[in-house]
Amino acid sequence: MSSDNRLARLVKKIQGYPAFLRKPLLNFALRKTVKLVGTAKVEVLELNKQRSEFRLKNRKKVQNHIGTIHAAGMALIAETATGMVVGMNVPDDKVPVIKTLKVDFLKRAKGDLVAKAHLTEGQIKDILTLEKGEVEVAVTVTDSEGKEPIGCGMLWAWTPKRR
Repeated sequence: MSSDNRLARLVKKIQGYPAFLRKPLLNFALRKTVKLVGTAKVEVLELNKQRSEFRLKNRKKVQNHIGTIHAAGMALIAETATGMVVGMNVPDDKVPVIKTLKVDFLKRAKGDLVAKAHLTEGQIKDILTLEKGEVEVAVTVTDSEGKEPIGCGMLWAWTPKRR
């Protein structure tokens, strides 16, 4: 039996489809599963066990009163990128939960946002082998100018599923 969890198996299955279908299928699956991700139309650019990359376009529905992506949208994209890379690794008998979501607003964002998150080999090993634990997931969020409008700290935990 594969050591991949449900999410990793789904991503692997989608990789078997023709290239032009992969991102639409993955976006559909993620947006259907995580409703707020669907509402905001967060878009997956890359997702594997080590890295994730997501984009949030600066559309009217996610804007604040000054025409930039709303603070909640900025937090959402960082939380999505970190949560999905953790989710690719957490065994099916465990549940990932966010413990701490810290966002420092540093400057006004320009245009779309891209969040990139990654895990180290040691972090992945802990997720796979420890009954429960927590991990600080590295994430950067950049705007259309390549600047970082926010600084984030995302602490994720995993615990056994309740029977």
